[in-house]
Amino acid sequence: MTDTFDYVIVGAGSAGCILANRLTRDGQTTVCLLEAGPSDWNPYIHIPAGFIKTLNNPSINWMYEAEPSEWTGGRAIPVPRGKTLGGSSSINGHIYNRGQRMDFDGWAQNGNRGWGYFDVLPYFRRSEQRIGGGDETFRGRDGNLAVTDLDYTHPFCEKFIEGAGQIGIPRNPDYNGVTQEGLNYVQRTVHKRRRVSTARAFLNPAKSRSNLTVRTNAHAQRILLEGKRAIGVAYAKGGRGGPTIEIRANKEVIISGGAVNSPQLLQLSGIGPAALLKSLGVEVRHNLAGVGENLRDHYAPRFSMRVKGIETLNERARGLRRMGEIVKYLAGAKSIVNLSPSMVYGFWHSDEAVRALDLQFIFTPASFKHGQHGVFDDHPGFTVACWQHRPTSKGYVRAKSSDPFQKPAIQPNYLTEELDRQVTIKAMKLARRLMTTPAMQPYLAGEDYPGAHVQTDDDLLDAAKKWGNTTYHLMGTCRMGPASDPTAVVDEQLRVRGMERLRVIDASIMPAMLSANLNAATMMIAEKGSDLVLGKPALEPIIVPEMV
Repeated sequence: MTDTFDYVIVGAGSAGCILANRLTRDGQTTVCLLEAGPSDWNPYIHIPAGFIKTLNNPSINWMYEAEPSEWTGGRAIPVPRGKTLGGSSSINGHIYNRGQRMDFDGWAQNGNRGWGYFDVLPYFRRSEQRIGGGDETFRGRDGNLAVTDLDYTHPFCEKFIEGAGQIGIPRNPDYNGVTQEGLNYVQRTVHKRRRVSTARAFLNPAKSRSNLTVRTNAHAQRILLEGKRAIGVAYAKGGRGGPTIEIRANKEVIISGGAVNSPQLLQLSGIGPAALLKSLGVEVRHNLAGVGENLRDHYAPRFSMRVKGIETLNERARGLRRMGEIVKYLAGAKSIVNLSPSMVYGFWHSDEAVRALDLQFIFTPASFKHGQHGVFDDHPGFTVACWQHRPTSKGYVRAKSSDPFQKPAIQPNYLTEELDRQVTIKAMKLARRLMTTPAMQPYLAGEDYPGAHVQTDDDLLDAAKKWGNTTYHLMGTCRMGPASDPTAVVDEQLRVRGMERLRVIDASIMPAMLSANLNAATMMIAEKGSDLVLGKPALEPIIVPEMV
């Protein structure tokens, strides 16, 4: 016999956990939530500084890599994606950053009605339990997701913030409020010394509902179709080699696998570019050109500086002092173990004449051995990274075979567009200015990377090419758009175009890149998407007079 539910959701990540909670809240609607990975038992998921240990753990990480390209110096860049309950919200850097008004207004102006900033603001608020300052117009206080401020700051962060002010970048009390411009300490999804993933915030409260079934280690193989109608999902129980189980959906199948897994599953189910599907030996069930296309990501060159006269996290993270920090964390005291990987966030512009906020930068009072991921330097140091908000370079995600267990080709095509290269050079120049302000000067002992010899635009671009990295912000591979858009995969209701009873709800539907990390907006998409699925009226837009 085949199990039947009202809805089948593929992917228990940032979007899937919220959908499972919202769709089962009435106690009647039945939902089966499928997750390819295990439960979120791994302790490194829940310890804030454990983030670094999750990035190369294949038990909870898909361990994807971006394909080599010209502008990454032929490097294959690791692209971590969460493979556990909570998905990437269980392995990310905890940052809560929504993006600018113009991002969402741009979505709406390009034919996606109901997705402007004032339309989506109430959905951001609905999910959030803001613990800390912020204007009530923008911030939610009663949601599931705790968003907190750092409970441990470092004096070097204050020097960095002071120095930014010296070059005209102001302190912003709330970059998720009326304006993003400026800098301050990060806001993050950590509460009471533990990560707040969507599994913890949304799925755990719903698990006791009899109408919700959660199946882990359930690797989706294909969407079951009758003509152009989705009727269920086939998955491998226990992963490769396990038996294939088919489950049915009376109402809809919802794909929430993220920017990599969602397009791959559609392609393996026969939904995607016909030429690609034929080359894989997959029967074409629906020719949809945009599936897997339009991939974008933020690409970040990083700078590191040796310092003197001030202690950094490098010293505290070694030997007996490291053990002391662990003991303090376990005792509930302030500790570096409770820190996020970045401590200060800022937003600025690459051109004084335009002043469009097109750059984002981060600071942390720690540095890492060159080419060794997550390994602290043996000397005191700090790191600054700065990247372009809205890259124009576009790539793709394409299945390599009809085998659902073979990793797809992921090609972001970083820096292929001239505009992206020019803005990245300006970002690197801003990073260096931030490192060498008068407030920072007394502590500088020499630039480790890329080094003082790197001065010309060509030198900077070469450094970005050789050592730039992902910021883990993949999106756009099932982009939302109007019928007139030949690359659109879903409509404004998140329904797959040309199909019935099939939606995609995750970061892959974003039609354009945000000026932000993507987790907050992915959760917003799931909140709004749950109302769309249930046929509920949209929440009343919140009109902010000072932004009109």
